[in-house]
Amino acid sequence: MAELIRQSSWTRFGSIINNLPKKGNGEIQWCFSQVKGTSDDDVTEADIISCVEFNHSGELLATGDKGGRVVIFQRDPESKQALPRRGEYNVYSTFQSHEAEFDYLKSLEIEEKINKIRWLKRKNPAHFLLSTNDKTIKLWKVSERDKTIDGYNLKDENGQVKDPLSITTLHIPVVKPMELMVEASPRRIFANAHSYHINSISVNSDQETYLSADDLRINLWHLEITDQSFNIVDIKPTNMEELTEVITAAEFHPSQCNVFVYSSSKGTIRLCDMRSSALCDHHSKLFEEPEDPTSRSFFSEIISSISDVKFSNNGRYMISRDYLSVKVWDLNMDTKPVECYHVHEYLRSKLCSLYENDCIFDKFECCWNGTDSCLITGSYNNFFRVFDRNTRRDVTLEASRDIAKARTILRPRKVGTGGKRKKDEIGVDCLDFSRKILHTAWHPQENIIAVAATNNLYIFQEKL
Repeated sequence: MAELIRQSSWTRFGSIINNLPKKGNGEIQWCFSQVKGTSDDDVTEADIISCVEFNHSGELLATGDKGGRVVIFQRDPESKQALPRRGEYNVYSTFQSHEAEFDYLKSLEIEEKINKIRWLKRKNPAHFLLSTNDKTIKLWKVSERDKTIDGYNLKDENGQVKDPLSITTLHIPVVKPMELMVEASPRRIFANAHSYHINSISVNSDQETYLSADDLRINLWHLEITDQSFNIVDIKPTNMEELTEVITAAEFHPSQCNVFVYSSSKGTIRLCDMRSSALCDHHSKLFEEPEDPTSRSFFSEIISSISDVKFSNNGRYMISRDYLSVKVWDLNMDTKPVECYHVHEYLRSKLCSLYENDCIFDKFECCWNGTDSCLITGSYNNFFRVFDRNTRRDVTLEASRDIAKARTILRPRKVGTGGKRKKDEIGVDCLDFSRKILHTAWHPQENIIAVAATNNLYIFQEKL
């Protein structure tokens, strides 16, 4: 079970953008537009990106890394007004969200790595986001300041308090313009509620509450209350030797504030309704695909563990990612998924070696596009897969600095499994398993994709 609870390694900050021209058959292609980051030779452990998240408008893109830093990118206004529109992002704000800590009671070191970032819907000129490491969740306010007060009576130009005897006249302070400054300040700190590592946070559609999930429990928080939370799911057995599964991901429904789902290491997804019971240990629906007994192996339980689950934007469907595939579920049908997409089926014959190098425990994320018509998820060798639900087409693309030239079209990549390979194919044995794409995000309104690969953040955009 310890291997199932572990979290896999990730990647750091940088950014590349690609644009996809549409072919006559409706297929989307992608091409390079922008890159931000450092060379692969300069990578440090703290620079590895650990999460990527667009805000609700897509104007901002936040990344967190293993060093506890949050980097926020802002859409370049000129690129948005250009013809054709470009999806270029510039650094907007950088701040240290979490620091490394030490739990003296349990003699455990708490890493500063940012596990998840979630944006709140914008209600005023400032932006708010939640960030979490293994134990502590923080609510950050990101605001702009372009004016300053000048002409204080009691302070001089350096801010020092004047001698009252030297003040002979009084004048009215005035507001003066200043260079734009982006400030990030922590508004709430939610701590001491989880005994195990936090793997998920999700803001409710009411924008007043959110949930946080660790390996065995899910807590419900109010955004204004930091000193208490309500435990809504607890799967911890009385005897820990009887532990058979752990919680791997959890998310609120996008429009129904009483509904949430959580996935487990046993390949199941449980939908819970908080109206039926305050403690949701008993689910309303259980989504599980029956296992084929003929294909069962030593690795079946490991590869069936769900690493990510996401509701569709319309709330009708959800997707789940296990080690080898992405499945689409209809909330009205819990017997089996309505769609199944194989991400890297060619790795099934390599599970033994993947188990030995711990890659089999990697936790890949998946996400929808804004219209719920396409899916994206990552793979090895810096490959990522895009699936079109309407045409049933899919494409394998590679995030690489070799194509870091403006408007370079990405060529689809193919992995050969046979002895003889075609010219454009790469053999399974040639894949680099240390280069992996675990985190992806899709712009909520446009075909712009953010892909985290080691210390670089690649951004791809549909070519218009």
